[in-house]
Amino acid sequence: MSILLTGGAGYIGSHTAVALISAGMDVVIADNLRNSDSSVLQGIEKITGKRLPFYCIDVNDGEKLDRLFSEHDISGVVHLAGYKAVGESVNKPLSYYRNNLDTTFTLLEVMRRHRCGRIVFSSSASVYGENNASPLTEDMPVGDCKSPYAYSKLMNERVLKDVARADSTMSVVLLRYFNPVGAHPSGLIGEQPTESPTNLMPCVVEAASGKRTELHIYGNDYPTPDGTCIRDYIHIMDLAGGHVSALQYAMEYTGTEIFNLGTGRGTSVLELLETFSRVNQVTVPYAVSARREGDIPVCYANADKAFRVLGWQANRNLEDMCRDAWRWERRTAQSTNMIGKATVRI
Repeated sequence: MSILLTGGAGYIGSHTAVALISAGMDVVIADNLRNSDSSVLQGIEKITGKRLPFYCIDVNDGEKLDRLFSEHDISGVVHLAGYKAVGESVNKPLSYYRNNLDTTFTLLEVMRRHRCGRIVFSSSASVYGENNASPLTEDMPVGDCKSPYAYSKLMNERVLKDVARADSTMSVVLLRYFNPVGAHPSGLIGEQPTESPTNLMPCVVEAASGKRTELHIYGNDYPTPDGTCIRDYIHIMDLAGGHVSALQYAMEYTGTEIFNLGTGRGTSVLELLETFSRVNQVTVPYAVSARREGDIPVCYANADKAFRVLGWQANRNLEDMCRDAWRWERRTAQSTNMIGKATVRI
C-alpha cells in the first residue's frame, strides 16, 4: 500500500515525502510542477535511497488521477496540491477558488471510486482570521478571512468535514499550518519557488545572498515588543513529521480531526532577522516599508492538541531553521556555479 502526495514535488510535499519514507511508508507523487521543479525528486532519492513513482499531472484531471489509483494501491492521501500565494489570490480570486476547490472535488471522487478513505489536508492558520487572540486553538471560531487563499482553505475544510459526516468510513485530518521555514539538514532539498518569493525566510535568504538589494520589513509600529509582526515559524522537517503522525492517526480512526502544527512560540520579524545573521555570520540589508494590508500583529499556535492526541511536537528551534535555510541556499548557489563553469568549458 502507498501514500499519495498531491503537490508532492513542492516545498512541503518533498520534505513530507522524506519523512514518510523514513517512517517506512511507500510514496507516490502527483504534481503538475506549476510552482516546483522535478529536480527535487533527485534530492529525495539521494536522501532516502528510493526513486519514487512520479506522475506529472494536474490533480484536476480525473482521468489521469484515476489511472494513477489503478496502477497503485493507494491507502491514504496527503493533499497539498493548491495555489498558495496570498497576494496572488487577491488579484486572481477565481483562479484560486477554481483550482483549490476543484482539485479537492476531483480527488475525493477518485478516492471514493477506489475505496480509499483516508486523507490529510494541507490547511492553514489563516482560516482563524484576525479576531482571535493568540495562542490560537482548534476550537476557536474561523472565518473573516483576509484573502481568497484563506477562504479556499476554509471552504475545503467544510467540504471535507461534510464528506466525512456523510461517509462513516472516511478519516479526515485537517492540519492548520503556521509558518514553515528552513530546509532538510542535508541541504539536498529546500524551498525553491519558481516565482518571486513573498514569504519572509526566502526573502531573508535572497537579501543575505545578494539576489535582492534589501529585505523589506512591512511595518515597525505594531503593538509588539519591537514593533514588527510576530509569527509562529516551524521547521519544515517538524511540519513534515506532523504529516506522518496525522496519517498514522487516520489509519486507526474515522471522522474528522483538526490539529494546529506550530511551535507554540511567537517570533518577531526582527528577531528572526537577528538570529539568521548571527548563526550564519552574514549581513542582511533591510529597510522598513509601510504596513501591508491584511497583516495582523500577532499570530502563533497552541499546539497542545497535536501533542496530546498525535504525540507530535516541534523539536527544532529558530537557530536550526535559519541555519538549514542558509545551508540550502549555499548548496544551491554552489551547484549553479559549477553548472555555469562546466558550460563555459564545453
